Amino acid sequence: MTYCVGMLVEDGLAMIADTRTNAGVDSISTYRKLHVVDRPGERVLGICTAGNLSVTQTALAMAREGVHLNVGEPAETLETAPTLFRCAQILGHALRSVRLSIAPALEADSLNTSASMLLGGQINGGQMGLFLIYSQGNFIECGQDTPYLQIGELKYGKPILESGLAFDTPLAEAVKLGLISFSTTMRSNVGVGAPFDVLTLRRDYFSGDQRRIEQDDSYFADLHLRWTQAQAAARRSMPEPPWMKRPRPSAVEA
Repeated sequence: MTYCVGMLVEDGLAMIADTRTNAGVDSISTYRKLHVVDRPGERVLGICTAGNLSVTQTALAMAREGVHLNVGEPAETLETAPTLFRCAQILGHALRSVRLSIAPALEADSLNTSASMLLGGQINGGQMGLFLIYSQGNFIECGQDTPYLQIGELKYGKPILESGLAFDTPLAEAVKLGLISFSTTMRSNVGVGAPFDVLTLRRDYFSGDQRRIEQDDSYFADLHLRWTQAQAAARRSMPEPPWMKRPRPSAVEA
């Protein structure tokens, strides 16, 4: 299991991915799931992956080597594609091709071949964007009404983003909300865990900031503790259901 989120706000883009993969409780490994194409001044792309690891790694390798989207046209890569939409097409084509080629062998052994990706970033001359790419190769684009997309174990972190994130949320606040969504997800699913990889990119500023948040990161630990305490305080401050109030004991007659 994994958890990845992309948040596209007015200030820019933030993408966060965990690194835990597992094939059972006794087979847990760490793999990078946030891959970055960074050509300062020209393009910055972030790709988050979830699902079958062999499918996503093979699809990324195919996208790096080049994909022929149309017969007779030269191969295109994520570094040569002219638009972000074209990059989404390349990744979608690669995912679909890999699944079609290896799915029969994997499914014969009852292995799940589903996979998905988040693609976010900006290419000079175009708008910043964020896409969710499905196993079948089709994709959707993030919009202002719901300025985030998730893949993997998304249900635990979704309420945090749904209630707190808006298009006009500052980028730093978006990163904080994203990390809180990881905190709540970790608490409910051991298949998601640190380290986390983070990419932030300000709009029309073609140089991304990458960092890794380790298990013992002081900021994340403090954020996790403060959020836990804030939830407990908020819960205590809420009034009890009026029908659950205990009746006063009647006076004992002399």
